[in-house]
Amino acid sequence: MSFFTSLWENIVATSLIEYLAVFSSIIYVVLAAKRMILCWLFAFIGSALFVYLCYVGELYIESMLQLFYVAMAIVGWLNWKKSENDQLEIKKWKVNEHLLNIVISGIVAAVLGYLFDKFTNQANPYVDAFTTCYSLSATFMVTKKVLGNWIYWIVIDIVSIYLYAQRDYHLTAVQYGIFTIIAVFGFIAWWNQYKMQTV
Repeated sequence: MSFFTSLWENIVATSLIEYLAVFSSIIYVVLAAKRMILCWLFAFIGSALFVYLCYVGELYIESMLQLFYVAMAIVGWLNWKKSENDQLEIKKWKVNEHLLNIVISGIVAAVLGYLFDKFTNQANPYVDAFTTCYSLSATFMVTKKVLGNWIYWIVIDIVSIYLYAQRDYHLTAVQYGIFTIIAVFGFIAWWNQYKMQTV
């Protein structure tokens, strides 16, 4: 059986909950790339569904991350709504801000991965901890419209393809492949907007 035949059969066998979660999440990323506030509604729906899916798939750290996304969807909505009148501008972090974020997120990911590896039946604890910790900071960056968030998402999404495929969430793995492509276009769109702001 070919890889694509196997992938297709797994996608066809996907649960309705996973379909809804993936569909909502893709709409969120597309709307976020377009800087449309409605993105946060779809972020809320998709994340709430993934809380359940990740818990059932023994991705406990990822389940907690999705719960964080639910909260951040509310924060993002309020933040973008508040700034609708004065148009919250896209910001660019300095190199030292990114370095600080990378080091802190890396340390927390290593500790979290170790704890879940030692004390739970967590699947892929270090990979899950990596995607979780960096997703936390990247999500915060989206709520504040920090340009570099898209670079983080490209890396996170590529790693997430592997993570979800390992747990037989094949449609979700495909979703992260789509996310990777959207993140590239999101970066380009935000970069062009950033350049227009600085002219």
